[in-house]
Amino acid sequence: MVGPILEMTLIPEEELRRATIPIFFDMISCEHTQFGNFHKFENEIILKLDHEVEGGGGDERYMQLLETILLDCAAEKSTLKPQVQHFVSLVKGLLTRLLDYRTVMSDDSRNNRMSCTVNLLNFYKDINREGMYIRYVHYELDLT
Repeated sequence: MVGPILEMTLIPEEELRRATIPIFFDMISCEHTQFGNFHKFENEIILKLDHEVEGGGGDERYMQLLETILLDCAAEKSTLKPQVQHFVSLVKGLLTRLLDYRTVMSDDSRNNRMSCTVNLLNFYKDINREGMYIRYVHYELDLT
């Protein structure tokens, strides 16, 4: 269910984004209530976000709205607030790197592309997402 909602939130229409991003908080809350964490949701967002940004979705404004809306939703939930803050930080870090990567893929500068790729690889390594790390290593090997 995360994928279709993520696709909808990435449509560059502010009102639609404002209406749908809170659904993520509801999903986080439900998973946290049921399992004591929301790792499954987090993993799915990371995987789907990577795919969607590669396909042209997402922008700086999306990142700002996602942060503002999720942190506002979590403000009154003391048990979830630190975890949501961490999640927002994680997603912002990923989005920043993915948007940079997407931008330089159309650039002729091999150095810029490699720099962004290394940043993305290091990010995936730091957050223990080995599958995503390997995906980008293979992708870069295919480009050479």
